[in-house]
Amino acid sequence: MPRSPSLALLAASALALPLHAQVPADTAPVSCSSCAEWNQPQRPFRVFGNTWYVGTHGLGAILVTSPRGHVLIDAALPQSAPLVMANVRALGFRVEDIRLILNSHVHFDHAGGLAAVQRVSGARVAASASSARVLERGASGPDDPQYGSLPGFPAVRGPVQVVADGETVRVGDLALTAHATPGHTPGGTTWSWRSCEGERCLDLVYADSETPISADGFYFTRNTTYPGIVADFERGQAVLERLSCDVLLTPHPGASSLFERLAARDAGAPDAFVDRAACARYAATAREALARRLAEERAKLGG
Repeated sequence: MPRSPSLALLAASALALPLHAQVPADTAPVSCSSCAEWNQPQRPFRVFGNTWYVGTHGLGAILVTSPRGHVLIDAALPQSAPLVMANVRALGFRVEDIRLILNSHVHFDHAGGLAAVQRVSGARVAASASSARVLERGASGPDDPQYGSLPGFPAVRGPVQVVADGETVRVGDLALTAHATPGHTPGGTTWSWRSCEGERCLDLVYADSETPISADGFYFTRNTTYPGIVADFERGQAVLERLSCDVLLTPHPGASSLFERLAARDAGAPDAFVDRAACARYAATAREALARRLAEERAKLGG
């Protein structure tokens, strides 16, 4: 495998354009208070076996590879897509060999870069039924707890393949399973798969965001646009507790201490990514956050 370029060269290759070049519409930057921080370049690296981190420093994107084609999960912001694709190439892989694109949840900071990667790769896109509708129009509906407070994003070319809860999607020998974990969005999806190094195989989980946040005026206990949100969160937390989970990855890498674990591995701890209790702790943290949110609403609404 060719050596990865330096961080500076990687950023330059992804972002530098001739003055006369026009930025493709599907990579035009969106603006948010955290976007610049989230979009900082990140050296790509192997997580385990055929699983690679190709996201930015603040937003996850995961590449699962095989000789017969690759799978990409998430692509961060629209302006992150050049960085994600540069990371794929820096590892010695071709973007054009990405055959399938998956998504955790349909917000601009995780689905925003999908359209550009789809355009370059020609890959098919697959998602839950709720997420598929949003991906095809590039904007959430009123059932999203953060509806009206987030920017839209470039729509992917449809039709998006609809994946059911528990369904396994395949590219060659790759097999990734969808687990419905709604709440943060109605179509939120966690993905699991198995990666091997020699005879050692591990179960990897890309767990969707579980944070109970919303736009102003949206109440988890009193709303008509997403009346089942509390039950959905609770079901998703139970799913995460039950999953076979050797390595936890998340759309926001900080939520799973990714770079702390990377630093520990680089310092000589070869199994720093392996933590079979990580998914259960992630679910427990989410359950505590939901309980705080509900308590705050009850105090505010008077019961």
